[in-house]
Amino acid sequence: MSKFGGSRNNKEVPGISSGSLSDIVFMLLFFFMVTTQMRESENKVVVKLPEASQSVKLERKDLASYINIGTPTRQYQGQYGTDARIQLNDSFKTTDDIRDFIAAERESMSEGDRQFMTTVIRADEDVRMGIITDVKQELRRCSALRIMYQARKPAE
Repeated sequence: MSKFGGSRNNKEVPGISSGSLSDIVFMLLFFFMVTTQMRESENKVVVKLPEASQSVKLERKDLASYINIGTPTRQYQGQYGTDARIQLNDSFKTTDDIRDFIAAERESMSEGDRQFMTTVIRADEDVRMGIITDVKQELRRCSALRIMYQARKPAE
Protein backbone atom coordinates (compact mmCIF):
# COMPACT_ATOMS: atom_id res chain seq x y z
CA MET A 1 0.00 0.00 0.00
CA SER A 2 1.98 2.85 -1.27
CA LYS A 3 1.14 6.30 -0.26
CA PHE A 4 1.84 8.02 -3.65
CA GLY A 5 0.48 5.54 -6.15
CA GLY A 6 -3.02 4.80 -7.10
CA SER A 7 -5.75 5.93 -9.42
CA ARG A 8 -6.71 9.01 -7.45
CA ASN A 9 -3.83 11.12 -8.91
CA ASN A 10 -4.82 10.78 -12.58
CA LYS A 11 -6.17 14.35 -12.90
CA GLU A 12 -6.30 16.23 -16.23
CA VAL A 13 -4.59 19.57 -16.74
CA PRO A 14 -7.18 22.36 -17.20
CA GLY A 15 -7.27 24.26 -20.55
CA ILE A 16 -5.92 27.76 -20.97
CA SER A 17 -8.54 30.42 -20.41
CA SER A 18 -9.03 32.78 -23.36
CA GLY A 19 -11.39 35.15 -21.60
CA SER A 20 -8.89 38.00 -21.26
CA LEU A 21 -7.40 37.54 -24.73
CA SER A 22 -9.68 40.14 -26.29
CA ASP A 23 -8.73 42.65 -23.57
CA ILE A 24 -5.05 42.15 -24.33
CA VAL A 25 -5.60 42.53 -28.08
CA PHE A 26 -7.52 45.79 -27.63
CA MET A 27 -4.88 47.12 -25.24
CA LEU A 28 -2.16 46.46 -27.83
CA LEU A 29 -4.28 47.96 -30.61
CA PHE A 30 -4.91 51.10 -28.56
CA PHE A 31 -1.19 51.37 -27.67
CA PHE A 32 -0.11 51.26 -31.32
CA MET A 33 -2.83 53.69 -32.38
CA VAL A 34 -1.65 56.22 -29.80
CA THR A 35 2.10 55.89 -30.38
CA THR A 36 2.20 55.64 -34.18
CA GLN A 37 2.81 58.83 -36.11
CA MET A 38 1.37 59.19 -39.55
CA ARG A 39 3.58 60.45 -42.34
CA GLU A 40 3.05 64.19 -42.66
CA SER A 41 4.03 64.64 -46.28
CA GLU A 42 4.53 62.49 -49.34
CA ASN A 43 7.98 62.39 -50.90
CA LYS A 44 7.65 63.72 -54.43
CA VAL A 45 11.40 64.01 -55.01
CA VAL A 46 14.07 61.33 -54.94
CA VAL A 47 16.63 62.08 -52.24
CA LYS A 48 19.73 59.96 -51.79
CA LEU A 49 21.37 61.58 -48.79
CA PRO A 50 25.08 62.42 -49.01
CA GLU A 51 27.54 60.75 -46.71
CA ALA A 52 28.69 62.73 -43.67
CA SER A 53 32.05 62.65 -41.95
CA GLN A 54 30.48 63.90 -38.70
CA SER A 55 26.87 63.99 -37.60
CA VAL A 56 24.82 65.51 -34.80
CA LYS A 57 21.39 64.30 -33.83
CA LEU A 58 18.54 66.79 -34.07
CA GLU A 59 17.36 67.56 -30.54
CA ARG A 60 13.67 68.34 -31.13
CA LYS A 61 12.16 67.02 -34.34
CA ASP A 62 8.87 68.77 -33.63
CA LEU A 63 10.60 72.13 -34.19
CA ALA A 64 12.08 71.11 -37.55
CA SER A 65 10.78 72.22 -40.94
CA TYR A 66 11.92 70.11 -43.88
CA ILE A 67 12.88 71.31 -47.35
CA ASN A 68 13.42 68.47 -49.83
CA ILE A 69 15.53 69.09 -52.93
CA GLY A 70 15.97 66.46 -55.63
CA THR A 71 14.74 65.13 -58.94
CA PRO A 72 10.99 64.43 -59.13
CA THR A 73 9.85 60.82 -58.82
CA ARG A 74 8.90 58.99 -62.02
CA GLN A 75 5.21 59.77 -61.75
CA TYR A 76 5.97 63.53 -61.70
CA GLN A 77 8.80 63.61 -64.28
CA GLY A 78 6.38 63.94 -67.19
CA GLN A 79 4.91 67.09 -65.67
CA TYR A 80 7.98 68.68 -64.01
CA GLY A 81 10.94 67.22 -65.92
CA THR A 82 14.12 65.73 -64.49
CA ASP A 83 15.78 68.88 -63.15
CA ALA A 84 16.14 69.29 -59.39
CA ARG A 85 13.02 70.70 -57.73
CA ILE A 86 12.18 72.06 -54.28
CA GLN A 87 9.45 70.30 -52.32
CA LEU A 88 7.81 72.13 -49.42
CA ASN A 89 5.25 69.99 -47.58
CA ASP A 90 3.30 68.17 -50.32
CA SER A 91 3.93 70.35 -53.35
CA PHE A 92 6.66 71.61 -55.64
CA LYS A 93 7.60 75.24 -55.03
CA THR A 94 10.18 77.80 -56.06
CA THR A 95 12.62 79.74 -53.90
CA ASP A 96 10.11 82.63 -53.84
CA ASP A 97 7.65 80.42 -51.89
CA ILE A 98 10.12 79.67 -49.08
CA ARG A 99 9.31 82.90 -47.23
CA ASP A 100 5.59 81.97 -47.02
CA PHE A 101 6.51 78.41 -45.99
CA ILE A 102 8.72 79.61 -43.11
CA ALA A 103 6.08 82.12 -41.98
CA ALA A 104 3.42 79.39 -41.91
CA GLU A 105 5.71 77.03 -39.99
CA ARG A 106 6.45 79.75 -37.42
CA GLU A 107 2.75 80.49 -36.99
CA SER A 108 2.05 76.85 -36.20
CA MET A 109 4.54 76.90 -33.30
CA SER A 110 4.13 78.40 -29.87
CA GLU A 111 5.69 81.79 -29.19
CA GLY A 112 8.48 80.35 -27.03
CA ASP A 113 9.48 77.66 -29.53
CA ARG A 114 9.80 79.93 -32.56
CA GLN A 115 13.37 80.93 -31.69
CA PHE A 116 14.40 77.26 -31.67
CA MET A 117 12.94 76.44 -35.10
CA THR A 118 15.39 74.55 -37.29
CA THR A 119 15.17 74.27 -41.06
CA VAL A 120 16.40 70.90 -42.28
CA ILE A 121 17.57 70.68 -45.88
CA ARG A 122 17.25 67.18 -47.32
CA ALA A 123 19.12 67.44 -50.62
CA ASP A 124 20.09 64.68 -53.02
CA GLU A 125 23.82 64.11 -53.25
CA ASP A 126 23.78 64.83 -57.01
CA VAL A 127 21.93 68.16 -56.79
CA ARG A 128 23.87 71.19 -58.01
CA MET A 129 25.02 73.50 -55.24
CA GLY A 130 23.43 76.52 -56.95
CA ILE A 131 19.88 75.56 -55.97
CA ILE A 132 20.97 74.89 -52.38
CA THR A 133 22.68 78.29 -52.26
CA ASP A 134 19.49 79.95 -53.54
CA VAL A 135 17.49 78.22 -50.80
CA LYS A 136 19.99 79.32 -48.15
CA GLN A 137 19.90 82.93 -49.38
CA GLU A 138 16.10 82.96 -49.17
CA LEU A 139 16.24 81.45 -45.65
CA ARG A 140 18.59 84.28 -44.63
CA ARG A 141 16.17 86.88 -46.02
CA CYS A 142 13.34 85.55 -43.84
CA SER A 143 15.61 85.21 -40.75
CA ALA A 144 15.56 81.40 -40.59
CA LEU A 145 19.18 81.13 -39.54
CA ARG A 146 19.21 77.70 -37.87
CA ILE A 147 19.91 75.40 -40.82
CA MET A 148 20.81 71.72 -40.70
CA TYR A 149 21.68 69.35 -43.55
CA GLN A 150 20.38 65.81 -43.32
CA ALA A 151 22.98 63.18 -44.21
CA ARG A 152 23.61 59.49 -43.76
CA LYS A 153 26.35 57.95 -41.68
CA PRO A 154 29.42 56.75 -43.56
CA ALA A 155 29.57 53.07 -44.50
CA GLU A 156 32.11 51.16 -42.48
